Amino acid sequence: MHEILQMPFNSILKLFLPKDKVFFNLFEEVAENVLKMATELRNLIYETDPEKRLVINKQIADLEHENDNFTHRIFTELGRNFITPFDREDVHYLASALDDICDYINSCSKKIVYYKVNPNETTFQKMADLILKGCSEVRKAVLELRDMKNLRRITDAMVAINSVENQADDIFDLSIEDLFEKEPDAKEVIKKREIYQVLEIITDKCEDASNVIESIIIKYA
Repeated sequence: MHEILQMPFNSILKLFLPKDKVFFNLFEEVAENVLKMATELRNLIYETDPEKRLVINKQIADLEHENDNFTHRIFTELGRNFITPFDREDVHYLASALDDICDYINSCSKKIVYYKVNPNETTFQKMADLILKGCSEVRKAVLELRDMKNLRRITDAMVAINSVENQADDIFDLSIEDLFEKEPDAKEVIKKREIYQVLEIITDKCEDASNVIESIIIKYA
């Protein structure tokens, strides 16, 4: 306390100024990473060569590690700064929600490769397309948080994310029904069902991120 009292006034003031640029820069980096991972997951699912899928899986894993670093930096800044651009809980919730999207994309990629499942099926591809759409909309919404001047763009993104999640639910239900009806190999049923579940969870996590963003704009817009 004595050391703080001896500091120049401008230095003391800096301790209490919001670190908007730090947090917004990190969130935007994470949002870009989310979209990159969704793009690579779609590439993996559309890829017909198993060896090339291995390469894409490694790229997704690298991006997930990169995202862990961004998330850790957000939590570090959260502990370091007195004032944040929005509620500390919302900073934590948003960082966690975005991290969950990346974790599940990475998990899905690993399952496809390690289970040696051929993902070149219409249902997998439809889910991958929806995930890419959902992650693109998440990115749009996060990028608008810096100044919140275009609320329509944020709300349109949230509506689109909700639509993606609903469509994914419908595809998941139909895919499970179709899987049990047409797949004769019990092992394949187990493996594909697990991958379908993770794909559907990714869209749920996009909606979780959207819900946090909605909470933020209700409080601050």
